[in-house]
Amino acid sequence: MKKIEIYSDGACRGNPGPGGWGALLRYGDREKRLYGSEKLTTNNRMELKATIEALRALREPCDVTVWTDSQYVKKGMTEWLSGWKAKGWKTAAREPVKNADLWQELEREALRHRVDWQWVKGHAGHEGNEEADRLANQAIDEMLEIAS
Repeated sequence: MKKIEIYSDGACRGNPGPGGWGALLRYGDREKRLYGSEKLTTNNRMELKATIEALRALREPCDVTVWTDSQYVKKGMTEWLSGWKAKGWKTAAREPVKNADLWQELEREALRHRVDWQWVKGHAGHEGNEEADRLANQAIDEMLEIAS
């Protein structure tokens, strides 16, 4: 099984506002960069989208380490997901889970692989995380440039 490292990040200018996501995928000495944007979104949606798209880009089941600076993504996948599902996509406070559509997509993509979820402090000089952040912001910049 191929060992892949994914660094994913989301960004938003305003929350909600124009947003972007970026992901750096590494397999040995090869790298792939992915990014995209949405006109009106939230930071959490972009964090989720970055990880979804990175996992979706893998063509076969892999042994994946996902590095994210989002506790929302990490805890969602490692701590909260099973409870949300058991409660019919409701939180402990019986409110609908925010971004349930993306959580369900992320779960589908993650189930194709063996995933180790890791948190890294954002904006702390971690090379992979910094590149994912740069890609997310590049996506926003390009979208806003086209729109103007």
